[in-house]
Amino acid sequence: MRTNRGSGLARRWPRRPASPWLLVAAPALVLVVAACTAAAGAPAYTYAPASAPPASSPMSMAPSASAPETSGTPAPSGAASAAPDPTGSAAPIEATLHIAAQNIQFDTDHLEAPAGQAWVLEFDNNDPGIPHNVEILDATGASVFKGQIVTGPTQASYQVPALAAGSYKFLCDVHPTMTGTLTVL
Repeated sequence: MRTNRGSGLARRWPRRPASPWLLVAAPALVLVVAACTAAAGAPAYTYAPASAPPASSPMSMAPSASAPETSGTPAPSGAASAAPDPTGSAAPIEATLHIAAQNIQFDTDHLEAPAGQAWVLEFDNNDPGIPHNVEILDATGASVFKGQIVTGPTQASYQVPALAAGSYKFLCDVHPTMTGTLTVL
């Protein structure tokens, strides 16, 4: 029933059922918005982050190794620990290295990592609004690891696969003048 004939009264139209497209799209949109909202300000990871050492631990450029747990006591603080792969194929990560980016440069130009075992690279991007990452290249220039680009200020925890002993170059893909040497022993 219509009642608006220039009198300023509201129109009353018969209601139509909701479009099937709207019934499908609305929940999907809610999920996208929720995911984006939850991720705002949170670091994005190429790989799932490992347990990080406490924020009060000193920043060290040398790898920290943890002894295997034999008595059920926790690993020493500062050492990274990770649960084995559910398939049982991966060994726990036993070393953590730290590097930071500030003023479009890394805070160190040399890192050392253990040969033959996976390790964690804790990366702090301290440049507000500026994207950085860490990529590792072998002696031929081939990429052996490429961390996800993150915009600062944020932190990322990169899971680096086992590398053979040798000398590697690391750099930021966005700022190729940011470089250093990774020595795998």
